[in-house]
Amino acid sequence: MKQKKIVNLFLALVLTLSMLFACASATAQVTEDTAAAEQLLMDLTGSYQELWPVILDSQYDPLWLDDCAALVGEENAQAAYEKLSSMVTGTIYGEEAVQAYANGGGVYDCSFTEGLVTLEFDGETSVIKGYDAEGNELFSHTYHYVGMEEVRGLYVYESDDVDSGEFTYFCIAPDTSATTYHIEFRYGSDLDALGQYDAGNYAYWLAAGISTDYDQAMIENCIELFCTENLSE
Repeated sequence: MKQKKIVNLFLALVLTLSMLFACASATAQVTEDTAAAEQLLMDLTGSYQELWPVILDSQYDPLWLDDCAALVGEENAQAAYEKLSSMVTGTIYGEEAVQAYANGGGVYDCSFTEGLVTLEFDGETSVIKGYDAEGNELFSHTYHYVGMEEVRGLYVYESDDVDSGEFTYFCIAPDTSATTYHIEFRYGSDLDALGQYDAGNYAYWLAAGISTDYDQAMIENCIELFCTENLSE
């Protein structure tokens, strides 16, 4: 009987230690994610406009065709370019897109929505601002990190202001001008819906931006990266 009690005590101790280690590990991960989220806002500091109207401008067609040809051959370059561009130039999203793509063939609307034309980040103050086509301020809020979006690994930030409307949440990919030459993000008022990509109010929508201070090198690198990611075997 005494030996059985000792075994039970040992098992209880092992279980307690395992739980403590698990809690410590979870806490460390949350701390690490929070630090990474804060750093991301710092790295994003600056202003952005829509990506695709910039890099799909006809003046860059030769760049696209050269990069496509390097991956799929000269004879397939034009078709590859047309396929790539069609993937990111959808014009509908949400329930309209869900119905339109019910039988397949869905493409993404990668534009800015809600009248947003220029997006601005200030990592020092954790402020995200937005402006319309006339330069009028649409919103300006401080945001705090609230967790990770599981589907694409986006960092989720919530506004500190009440009644932030469709700018309450920002879900931002860990992309920056220095690493991927563009950014990707979603925003809205319904966090659950923002976690879905083929259903709900934000279905088939993923905004993409490029720095308003972009240069030729950034354009070239961005095009090359997109071709490589989508055409490499």
